[in-house]
Amino acid sequence: MTLFDFSVLDSNQESKNLDDYRGRVTLVVNTAIHCGLAPQYKALETLHQLYHKDGFDILDFPCNQFGDQSPEGDKETEHICEVKLKNSFKPFAKVDVNGKNTAPVYHFLKKAKNPLFGRNIKWNFTKFLVNKDGKVIRRYGPVVDPLRIKKDIERLLR
Repeated sequence: MTLFDFSVLDSNQESKNLDDYRGRVTLVVNTAIHCGLAPQYKALETLHQLYHKDGFDILDFPCNQFGDQSPEGDKETEHICEVKLKNSFKPFAKVDVNGKNTAPVYHFLKKAKNPLFGRNIKWNFTKFLVNKDGKVIRRYGPVVDPLRIKKDIERLLR
């Protein structure tokens, strides 16, 4: 199984097949616009600007499971990301990353790369780097600055 075997909902509640990202390197992130780690959006946008033309995408999955830090609806979240945060990558529909309603794509991601201290996502801005074949290469904790991932992205883009 790979990342490309999943479909998710976009912010318009329309199905999006992740197979559309086949052949591209992706960074999958669970985000929250009111989280203390939200300044990472700027670094994510920097990565997107640096590498998108070379075959890199950010898959942004808003999540409200940690401290009610993303309570807005999908369209409002998209608006905030575009206008206030100035992101050129668009968020998907809000998902659960843990618990009984965990999005299937997050079941896959967590199973592919278990952290040292358990399978569950611990907080917003957990990141999964996925290669061009849809295989999860690495999981990064919430406090890892996205810019520290540059070298790993560059290696996968070669």
